[in-house]
Amino acid sequence: MYEKERQELIDCALSMEAQGLIVQSGGNVSRRMPCGNILMTPSAMAYGSMDPEDLVLMNPDGKIIEGTRRPSSDHQALLYIFKHMPQVNVILHTHQPYAVALSLVADELPACTTTLIDELQGAVPVAPFTRSSDEGMGISVVTHCNGSLAVILKHHGVMAYGKDPEQALSAAIYLEEGCKGYLAALATGRPVARLSAEQVAAESQERGYYGQP
Repeated sequence: MYEKERQELIDCALSMEAQGLIVQSGGNVSRRMPCGNILMTPSAMAYGSMDPEDLVLMNPDGKIIEGTRRPSSDHQALLYIFKHMPQVNVILHTHQPYAVALSLVADELPACTTTLIDELQGAVPVAPFTRSSDEGMGISVVTHCNGSLAVILKHHGVMAYGKDPEQALSAAIYLEEGCKGYLAALATGRPVARLSAEQVAAESQERGYYGQP
């Protein structure tokens, strides 16, 4: 069941690895199916050797419907996010290094570039530390998301999400790019220029001409 969607999640994880957002078996990818069940990568398996049947299908309460593997150790947090954020269909959990570095020195990645506004819907919050593989991580994401397409988990990594794998992956990649730029600006020791609320709002407006028809 869901052969195409299973392969898409593996391909997404491999893209995460290629972009340096995860290493080895770190992180996870999960997707809400139209029926409401959740498809999720298994725990501690290398993505390069993962087959579609290795993914686990479970219901919203965490009961395994299909699959012989153990689901991601973060499954309780992921199920909580899916339950409380109905607009989200795909969640990527990464350990991307620049976002983790930012979490150690800041409480937010401000909406200081057009890319962050366009790809992540504005500033990205840093949520307080919670133990990994715990539902509290999901609770923290839901509590702190504030409209962004990602939340940085202090001392840990990132939850990036969206309506489909492409949007979630784009959010994670551009978040890392934004963190690199912001940390580089901080390293100069000079004040970092900010956009006003009016400028952020103007950039957020639909312009109707980006991309192909």
